[in-house]
This record gives sequence, C-alpha cells and structure tokens, in this order.
Amino acid sequence: MKVAAAFLAIAALVATPSFAKPPKIQVAITVDDLPAHSALPTGVTRVDIAADFLAALKEAKTGSVYGFINGVQLEREPASADVLSMWRAAGHPLGNHTWTHLNLAQIDAATFEAEVARNEPLLEKLANGSDWHWLRFPFLSEGESLEKRTAARAVLKARGYHIASVTLNFDDWAWNSAYARCVTQNDQAAIAGLETSYLKAAEDSLAYSRSLSATLYGKDIPYVLLMHLGAFDARMAPRLLALYRSLGVTFTPLEEAERHPFYKADLEATASPTPITLENAMAARGLPVPKRPWSASALDAVCP
Repeated sequence: MKVAAAFLAIAALVATPSFAKPPKIQVAITVDDLPAHSALPTGVTRVDIAADFLAALKEAKTGSVYGFINGVQLEREPASADVLSMWRAAGHPLGNHTWTHLNLAQIDAATFEAEVARNEPLLEKLANGSDWHWLRFPFLSEGESLEKRTAARAVLKARGYHIASVTLNFDDWAWNSAYARCVTQNDQAAIAGLETSYLKAAEDSLAYSRSLSATLYGKDIPYVLLMHLGAFDARMAPRLLALYRSLGVTFTPLEEAERHPFYKADLEATASPTPITLENAMAARGLPVPKRPWSASALDAVCP
C-alpha cells in the first residue's frame, strides 16, 4: 500500500502543470514612430525615452528590433535627432514608416510613393550596411479599396521593400498620452492603474493572437509585435518583456518571423486581396472572428 501510495503521489506531481514545458512562442518586436511618439511627460526628453527603451531591449536580449521612422519629426522636434543615431548605435535597424505618417485611405498612390521616397535618404544615411527596405503602413492602413492596396504594394515591390506585418498588437500607443497627463497631475494611483491595465492588455492580446493561430493552423506561427516609442512604453518595457518571457516567448528578428508562409505576400510585397492579418485569414476561411478581449477606449477618461 505504501509503495502504491508513493507511486500515485509521484504520478500526481508529474502530471502537475508546473512540470509541463512552457510553450515556444516566437515574437518579433517592432517599434513605430521614431524618433518622436505621443506627448512628452514633464521633465522627460525623447532621448530619455529612447535610452530607457534601448536599455530594456538590451537587458532582455531581444536581438534585432526594427524601428520605423517618420522623418518629419526631425523638423518638428529637432532635439529628437539623436534618437535615430542611438537606435543604430545599439545595433537595431531602421525601416520606413513614411515621411509624415499619412493614412493611405486619405491619399493617392502617387502621394504615398512620394511619402515613402522622402524618408529614403535619411534611412540610407543611417543604414551603415543594415537593410532599411522594410515598410510599416501608417495606421496599418492599406487604403480604402483593393485598387489602392494593389497600387501601393506595386510601389513597394518596385522600390525593393518588404512589408512589416502586425499579428500581435495591444494598442500600446493609447497609454502614452494618458500617462503624460497623469504625470502632469502627479496622480500616482492613476499611473499604477495604467501599469496594471497595460500589462493585462499585453497578456490578453498574446492569448488572443495565439487562439487565432491555433484555430487556423493548430499551432503558433511567429508573431510580429507592434509597439511605439512612447514614454509609457519605455517605462513599462522591462516589465513587459519580462512578462512575455514568463509566458514562453522567445524573441526573433522581423526578417526571421516573416519567413513563415503566413507572411509571404508581405515579405515579397505582392498583391493580396486583404491585408495580411490573422483576423483576415479567419474571415477568408469563413470562420468567426472573436472580439478582442481588451480595449483602450477607457484611457481617454484617465487623468482628463
């Protein structure tokens, strides 16, 4: 009886979830709106934000992280120029987010090409051998029609670009302006609430993307995470990256993630009937797209 009881106890321990191997989840981090994103909290500079964010990437050993630039910010905030050289000095590549971050749904294909081209001398100057031919659509918008999307992709194909997809996104941008308001008001309780909701949204969004991938493919694809270079993102980066690690995430470069067949049309900048997203892949198969379990809408009411 004692032997049997001992055997059952060992079996129970082996079956305990804590002994299970964590899932292997590959995530490519990408960061939009360099060198200046959202409001600046009192006493904080763009260089401060970049330094903190880059330190978090280094500590987490993320490897290569693409930063996507809007060159117009160098005219609007000349003091932010050092952010781009800091990014490159840290070993991270830069990509194109167009000059002024215009929504493709509100401009024509010729204007879009001009916006892409205007960023290129700056990117080439900073490249130092890195591949800057990656583009992230502003607002993740590929236009209001198939015709517009096809024309834009033809522009990118002709100019030698890959498209930076997004398959993991928790609307991190929305926390940055709320945080700046709360700093001005010195509302520490509200800031603590922002911290909690930010991490919860990040965790929920990972579970959401993984559920879509599991439905579509029965396993995880490599995910491409969208972030922004804002003050709250920099504040939260160490905790966010630690959270991802605890959930089984390993970090991978964008170009590695997009070698997965799911991203083929974006990697090659070829025609696609819809933008390359997990939600659109679900819809294309006639599968219901679940509602996102997080929302940033309530942030407008924080520290008004």
